[in-house]
Amino acid sequence: MNFDRIDLNLIRVLDVILEERNLVRAGLRLHLSQSAVSHALARLREAIGDELFVRTGKGLEPTARALAMAPSLREALSRIEESLGVQPFDPQRSARRFFIAANDHVTAVLVAKLSRRLAARAPGISLVIRPSTRIDLAEQIDVGRIDLAIGVFAEVPKRLRSQALASLGEVMVMRKGHPAARRRLTMADLAKHPLLTVSVGGDEEGAVGGFIVERGLARQSEMFDRRSLEEALKDAGLVPNIRVTVPHSLAIPSLLLDSDMLSIVPQSLAQEFASGNRILVRKLPYSSQESVLRAVWHRRNDHDPACIWLLDEIRAVAQAYEPGDPHR
Repeated sequence: MNFDRIDLNLIRVLDVILEERNLVRAGLRLHLSQSAVSHALARLREAIGDELFVRTGKGLEPTARALAMAPSLREALSRIEESLGVQPFDPQRSARRFFIAANDHVTAVLVAKLSRRLAARAPGISLVIRPSTRIDLAEQIDVGRIDLAIGVFAEVPKRLRSQALASLGEVMVMRKGHPAARRRLTMADLAKHPLLTVSVGGDEEGAVGGFIVERGLARQSEMFDRRSLEEALKDAGLVPNIRVTVPHSLAIPSLLLDSDMLSIVPQSLAQEFASGNRILVRKLPYSSQESVLRAVWHRRNDHDPACIWLLDEIRAVAQAYEPGDPHR
């Protein structure tokens, strides 16, 4: 490949196609026709010697070569924009749209508060929440389609940055009037009453030990410490009675109301459930490991003043994320 013969405008085209995975949408962003984008992609393929994208039922999927190139290209473009003297970021005047990956728990508890905070401090900024449960989350961060992911991560690869936001303790929730509501929970209760759990991935999604690993990023697939539960029950000579497993935590209250099921959830989410006065919160009858809620982003965003500002806002909201002691 002769670098001197490459039109550098094509690099911007490649970057946008990597984000959009669609030639029509890429053309709209670049103010080009679909045929012009197709022609630019053909020139890139010839110059680089790789197909770069293949058509699938979901749109254009990047090849391994394109995915390997994507982070460096995005970082290089960001540095060029910075060098050309792009106007400093002003949250009061900005119309920036941020793409955040989060599950329904984080969206309900943290993103909701973040949205209210931004309404006063940055009225022109908008948030697009994408599911952090998708199996290609790390790839989405790599190619720039996700600005920031918020969740529980066991491993973060070196190309990504992370910062702890809050510790997540676990509690038990049940309906008001549950047979075990008037006393402390025991291990026998956890074997007697069926459990309702949240899991967003199993073996079929590559989950191992409660985490899904993709491109070096290991993220939580189960919203409770299964190992501690099973070990505590085993020590008591009991086995867990898991009746229902759901992929969405916000479905828990409605499933509990007409049953004697119990559910283990993060304490912050439990307090949201309890605010409706139909769900009770109780301490677990065993010790579980606290998980750490983290923000994860690509290192290229270290030079983006808008992303730096957003992370500061999220940190400010997360300071009040952890509630007080659960009801006994």
